Amino acid sequence: MFRHQGKSRTLKHNLRIAIVLSFVAGIVNVTGFLSFKQLTTNVTGHFALFINDVANFDFWRGTIYFLYIFSFLFGSFFSSFLIEKFRENKQLNIFVLPTIMECLILISIGLLSNSIEIEYPDLIVCLLLFVMGLQNSFVTKISNAVVRTTHLTGLFTDLGIDISQLFFPKLNPYREKLIANIKLRIYIISFFFAGGLIGGFLYSKVELKLKTLIFGAIILLISLLYDNFRYKLIMTRRKYKKRKTILKN
Repeated sequence: MFRHQGKSRTLKHNLRIAIVLSFVAGIVNVTGFLSFKQLTTNVTGHFALFINDVANFDFWRGTIYFLYIFSFLFGSFFSSFLIEKFRENKQLNIFVLPTIMECLILISIGLLSNSIEIEYPDLIVCLLLFVMGLQNSFVTKISNAVVRTTHLTGLFTDLGIDISQLFFPKLNPYREKLIANIKLRIYIISFFFAGGLIGGFLYSKVELKLKTLIFGAIILLISLLYDNFRYKLIMTRRKYKKRKTILKN
């Protein structure tokens, strides 16, 4: 799911990566909100607050919302930059780079919160927005803009449009593709919600607090290891079949 691109990418690949990343985004969203009372997976609300402060000539207060927005933007830029920078390296799975960076940041925040008192919560919010920018950028690129996992506004809009198209079969001959899109969007919304529930439970009931982010990072790492193992297994089988064919001939 972290390797296939273009024509070789199927609905199954998109569903797998959507499930994992939307679940992690749900965890980050709830953990960030419960810790800092700030949204940490999208910038729509921050942009409105930034405009409000600027309109009231409260420029200094509005600066922090600008930094939130910029952090998400920079995360998206940096993820795309890494992917394009190393695209020519055929031996490297380029989409692993931003994923590993996301894991490291989430784990670092979780571990540091256990040992030191957080004096600059806005910095942590910026880091979480940077991480979500990373994630949203690379999943957009790998899925050719089919999958987005960090915010739901566009997803609900697209889902509403797709469902409405079901009532006009003559105008939409590709019904299977339409149903596949609906299925994908429902999966993303459902697992974002599930991630939020699990994140809230771990944060409040188990009292992991910011260490809840480590759980999200572990899910990402397990997904990467599984994907790598599965890829090597498939390549080994292909080599074995190829050798077998050569020997027969």
